[in-house]
Amino acid sequence: MAKILPFKAVRPTRDKVSLIAARSYDSYSIAQREARLRDNPFSFLHIVNPGYKYDKEISGKERYALVRNRYQEFKEDEFFIKDEAPSYYIYRIVNRDGRVFNGIVAAASTQDYEDNLIKKHEETLQYKEKIFVEYLQTVGFNAEPVLLTYPDNPTLAGIIKQVMTDRADYEFTTTYRDTHYLWPVSNTEIVAQIQAAFNKIDALYIADGHHRSSSSYLLAKKSKENNTNHTGKEPYNYFMSLLIPESDLNIFEFNRLVKDLNGLTKEEFLIQLDAMFRIENRGLEYYKPQKKHQYSMYLDGNFYSLQLRKGNYKINNALDGLDTQILFKTILEPILGISDVRNDKRIDYADGKNDLAYVQTVVDRGDFAVGFGLLPVKIDEMKKIADENLKMPPKSTYIEPKLRSGVTIYEF
Repeated sequence: MAKILPFKAVRPTRDKVSLIAARSYDSYSIAQREARLRDNPFSFLHIVNPGYKYDKEISGKERYALVRNRYQEFKEDEFFIKDEAPSYYIYRIVNRDGRVFNGIVAAASTQDYEDNLIKKHEETLQYKEKIFVEYLQTVGFNAEPVLLTYPDNPTLAGIIKQVMTDRADYEFTTTYRDTHYLWPVSNTEIVAQIQAAFNKIDALYIADGHHRSSSSYLLAKKSKENNTNHTGKEPYNYFMSLLIPESDLNIFEFNRLVKDLNGLTKEEFLIQLDAMFRIENRGLEYYKPQKKHQYSMYLDGNFYSLQLRKGNYKINNALDGLDTQILFKTILEPILGISDVRNDKRIDYADGKNDLAYVQTVVDRGDFAVGFGLLPVKIDEMKKIADENLKMPPKSTYIEPKLRSGVTIYEF
């Protein structure tokens, strides 16, 4: 059973939460960031982009120290408060399309991560892990939860429904027209019920936040080694998570973009593809894959459909049958020469919400030579790969809900 604990969150005051809450830093364009930093002095972006104060781009350890300073200033100015009692936090998001996500913000255990009670399905990028560990070690807090999922659970669903009959402590709508609600739960009886329900769940699965969870684990390991009085109860042994039932997940694909054809002409590339795929030129027809083991490809102004020749490819486990893995084993590595998808700068990724129009645009612009479109991974595929202790290639899933930074903060 995974250990899921309440904690004392640092949170924005009710009147400031809509101003403070921000999307992840990288999700903004440069113009969007500039506008928010200029027009909203309360945005969490002022904390994570502290160089704005000095009209200077600052990176590395110098930036991390300034992030910590800006965070402390927000606390000193009482834009943030800290809850007095350990709490769970019921979180509800209703997005612009009417999709509803209900979950519980809590502290998850790095030991459970190590013991595989919190299961992983995706590889992480080493350089990102290193950056995040240094960042966390300096700033001392998590501001964006890792998204964990669990099998639909009637007991937890009933508790969440009961709590939501009261007025939410937070209710705010973003410029994306997503509405966010938050209910802190410190009542000892309800806290015990939530904890007991999670105690009966055998395993949790990381849906989104593999880098954040792996970095939290690496930080805990490092902190343990440096602490001669380590007990296992220190805050660094946990990381903030939003736990939601599997049926609430909304999974999109990550499409692949490659900068060049590895020295091949278009014709040579297509001939090599023919060994493993049935290829059909769709011309200017906007084409998306229709079923597993089928891909769309955009190359030199044309869309193509690629259908795997089953007799030439053996599936021995759950990972072998994953479309992103098949693409890697049949095209990216043997033909395009990309053997390290974690670090190779010749490959990039575009989430499925941008769809294939974005792939077409950047290829036509000359930023990339070829783009590949995939189907989204199913939750059962994701779980089976995690259960077999296998790992998907990086950027195999783009999962909603996407959470706002600064709504709840876990200090360690």
